[in-house]
Amino acid sequence: ALAASPTGFSDSPLPADRILTPHPGEFARLCRQPVPADHRQRETLAGDFARRHGVIVLLKGPRTIITDGQQLAVNDTGSNTLATGGTGDVLTGVIAALLAQGMPGFAAAQLGAHVHGLAGERLQRHYGSRFPTSRELIRHLFEVWQELE
Repeated sequence: ALAASPTGFSDSPLPADRILTPHPGEFARLCRQPVPADHRQRETLAGDFARRHGVIVLLKGPRTIITDGQQLAVNDTGSNTLATGGTGDVLTGVIAALLAQGMPGFAAAQLGAHVHGLAGERLQRHYGSRFPTSRELIRHLFEVWQELE
């Protein structure tokens, strides 16, 4: 919807900590250009986009990139089990819960990606190559939170 909007982000009534969590295909539509395979180029593209639009970008994929255009973090947790429909919605829910508790946007995106990735790694160990559902991810997410606390 944002990619198709003629005004883009300029008239957005959203709060200051706007966090976008696109996968590369969605990000390509937002940027109106292909997302490069080279990780450094992806970091630059995500950073430029975040700075230009005043958002936090969490560009999903191997080595997820989190940037607000000034800060940059790369998340090394995760597995290919997270390439299942609905798991990105779980990530968004985790980040939204952290924001609702008062965590700043960049920190919420970074911690959310880390915990989500740990749960994905746990899923892979438990299910192997079978792609589990987002409901199964949530179960493992709860266990990861308990361990981190």
